[in-house]
Amino acid sequence: MLIGCPKEIKNHEYRVGLTPGSVRELVHFGHQVLMQSMAGAGIRMTDEDYRSAGAEIVNSPAEIYRRAQLIVKVKEPQPKECAMLRPDQVLFTYLHLAPDPDQAKALMEAGVVAIAYETVTGPNNTLPLLAPMSEVAGRLSIQAGAHCLEKGNGGAGVLLGGVPGVEKAKVVIIGGGVVGENAAAMALGMEAEVTILDKSLPRLRQLDMAFAGRVRCIYSTREAIERYALDADLVVGGVLIPGGTCPKLLTHDVIRRMRPGSVVVDVAIDQGGCFETSKPTTHTDPTYVVDDVVHYCVANMPGAVPRTSTFALNNATLPFTLALANQGYRQALMRDADLRNGLNVYRGRITHKAVAEAIGTSYDSPVELLAA
Repeated sequence: MLIGCPKEIKNHEYRVGLTPGSVRELVHFGHQVLMQSMAGAGIRMTDEDYRSAGAEIVNSPAEIYRRAQLIVKVKEPQPKECAMLRPDQVLFTYLHLAPDPDQAKALMEAGVVAIAYETVTGPNNTLPLLAPMSEVAGRLSIQAGAHCLEKGNGGAGVLLGGVPGVEKAKVVIIGGGVVGENAAAMALGMEAEVTILDKSLPRLRQLDMAFAGRVRCIYSTREAIERYALDADLVVGGVLIPGGTCPKLLTHDVIRRMRPGSVVVDVAIDQGGCFETSKPTTHTDPTYVVDDVVHYCVANMPGAVPRTSTFALNNATLPFTLALANQGYRQALMRDADLRNGLNVYRGRITHKAVAEAIGTSYDSPVELLAA
C-alpha cells in the first residue's frame, strides 16, 4: 500500500503522523511511504532520517494527497486539505467531528473513508489512541494553569505549591479519567491541594488508592462542582463523551462568581469544551478573560510538546496503521470491531452514532456499509 504523511498545517502544530521508526516498520512489511519534506522538523527528525528509514520525500502536500491510498496525520484536515482528499482514500487521524459539522460535511463530500483516532476502542471501553494524548494534555494542563496563575499573565499571582507559612493553591479537576489522573499527578508533584470530581464511585475508589489518600476524591454533582470551583485557584476540565459533544459542567454563572485571577483550563475543548464560557484558542493566543477568570482553551495542547507527543502517539497508532496497510481497510475494519469503532465517515455516510447525533444527521451502520 502507498501511505502518505503530510506536514501538519494547523496553528503551531508540530507533531507528525509517522516517526522514522514507524516508517521503517511499514517499509519492512512491503509498503511505500511518502513523507512531505520537513514534516518531522518539529520533532527534530530530518528528511534524511526518513529517507534512511525507507521513505520517499516529496515537497508538495498535493502530491501526497494525489498518490497515497492511506493518509496518516495527527490533527483533523483543514479546509484546504479536505479539498485534496479523494473518494475511497483512507484518512487515519484525529477528527473530533462532533463540534465541527463543517469538517464532517467536507469529509462526506470528499467520499473518503475517515477513521478517527479518538473513537478507536480497546479492552474495557478504553480509548487507546486517545489515551497517550490525554496523558500529555492532563500533565500540560497543570503546567499551563500554573503559568496562567502568574500575575503577569492575568492570574491571581499564586504559586501552586505555596511555600512554608503560605497556603497552597487549590486545584479542582472535573473528570477522573486519563486526563484527570495525569493532571492530579502533576498537581501533586507541584505540591498543590488537589480535588478530583467524578460520577463513577469505582473510579473514585481507584484514584483514592492510587494517590494513597493525598487527593480529595468527590462524587460529582452540580452542587459539588459549584462549591469546589468557587473555592479553587485552578479548575481543569477533563470530561469525555467518546465521539460526542461534552456536557457544559461549569456554567457561566459559576465562572462569574469565581475568585478574580483564578484560572480554568478546558482540556475537552476539541470536543466542544466542558465549560459554558469556553471557546477554542491557539498556542499563538492561548488565553482570554471572562469575568476576571483566565481561560486556557488550546484545542491541540499536546502540540506544545511535539516530540514527546509524536512518539507517544505512534506507539499507540502503529499497530492499527499496519493492520490497515497489511489487510486493506475493508478487511481490517471487518475483522477488528475496536478499529471499526473508529470509522466516522464512510463514502459520504456518518458511521458513528455520537457524531451523527451531535451534527444532526443520519447514522449508518458501518458493518452493513462495509459488507455491501
